[in-house]
Amino acid sequence: MELIKVIEQHAPFVALIQLNRPKELNAINRQLMEELRDTLLHLDKNDNVRVIILTGNDQAFAAGADIKQMADKSAIDMVMVDQFSTWDQIRKTKKPIIAAVSGFALGGGCELAMTCDMIIASETAKFGQPEIKLGTIPGAGGTQRLTKAIGKVKAMELILTGRFISAEEALSDGLVNKVVPIEMYLFEATQLAKEIAQMSPVAVQLAKEAVNRSFETVLDEGLAFERKNFYLTFASEDQKEGMKAFIEKRKPEYKGK
Repeated sequence: MELIKVIEQHAPFVALIQLNRPKELNAINRQLMEELRDTLLHLDKNDNVRVIILTGNDQAFAAGADIKQMADKSAIDMVMVDQFSTWDQIRKTKKPIIAAVSGFALGGGCELAMTCDMIIASETAKFGQPEIKLGTIPGAGGTQRLTKAIGKVKAMELILTGRFISAEEALSDGLVNKVVPIEMYLFEATQLAKEIAQMSPVAVQLAKEAVNRSFETVLDEGLAFERKNFYLTFASEDQKEGMKAFIEKRKPEYKGK
C-alpha cells in the first residue's frame, strides 16, 4: 500500500501530497517518510509544479510517530537507523510547501507541519508535542521550530507538559497562518498556493531561501544573504518580464527562467 497519494496538477502549477494511513491517523513511520522524501525530490525537479500542498485527512494531519516501530529500540539502534535523515529533504525542498492541517497534528505530525513553510488549519486542528508523556522528547525539530514560532516560555510549557493547543490558540501564538471551517481548509491552502504559483518561480525560491536563512544566522549575515539573492533575481528572465509588465501595465507571464 502506498502511504502517500500525489496529485501533480491539483491546481495550475500546484501539487497535492496526501498522507495515506487513515486507520493509523497518519502516524509517521520510516516507509511513509521515505515515500515523502522521494516525492518531494521528484516534485522539486518538475517544472510544472511551483507550490506543494501537504495534507492528511479531516481527522488527522498526522497523529504522531509510529510508536510500535520505536518502542523496543536501543539508543544505538536509533543512531544506526538514522531516524530523521529522511526529514532533511523537506527542509531542502526549494519550492514552498503549505501544510493543510485538520484534526490531530501531534508529535511528529506537529513537527512535520512546522517543517513546511506555511500552515492553513481547520477549526478542528490540535497541535502539540506530547513526547514527554512517553518518556522522551521531540526529535524531528520540535524543540527548535516550536520555540522559534511561538517563543521560549510557551514552547517550554507545551513541550514539558505535552499539552495540546487548539487551532485558534495556534493562530494567536503565530504557529499557523489562518484558521477556517473544516470544509474550507484544503480550499484555503489551494487558494494560497495558486496565488504564490502566479509569481516568478525563481523569485519565490530565492525569497524562501532568504526567509529561512533568517532563522539560521545573525542579522548581518542574513542581510548579506538576502542582498545576494536580490541581485541574483536580475539574472532571470522572470525579473525582466515582471518589471516590463509593471511598466506596461499588464499581467506578467512568468516562465521560471
